Amino acid sequence: MNELFILLSLGLIAGMLSGMVGIGGGIIIVPALVYFLGFSQHSAQGTVLFMFLFPIGILGVFNYYQTGNVDWKTAAIMGMTFVVGSYLGSKIAINIDQTLMKKIFGVIILLISLKMLFSK
Repeated sequence: MNELFILLSLGLIAGMLSGMVGIGGGIIIVPALVYFLGFSQHSAQGTVLFMFLFPIGILGVFNYYQTGNVDWKTAAIMGMTFVVGSYLGSKIAINIDQTLMKKIFGVIILLISLKMLFSK
């Protein structure tokens, strides 16, 4: 039951953050699955990608669309290449050692954080 509560909370928090600032799956859910529920880095990443298969953002997109804040052309172009990138990235990731994957993930998040904190 504790695991179910964590999963429900994670989904809600990540969904809210995704709707608010466009983050959630990778930055919130992957580390939480690894550190709170004991998932391997690979299992956490695969689980989040599976979660993305469903139209999880449809209501959030609808709200942004109503206010004119959806660039359909940009989203469609990135969405098509995201499919290919996701396939290629997963092929690479599953062949990388678990410890190295955590470090790569952490460095990427750190670099993005630093860029956002210190850029104008």
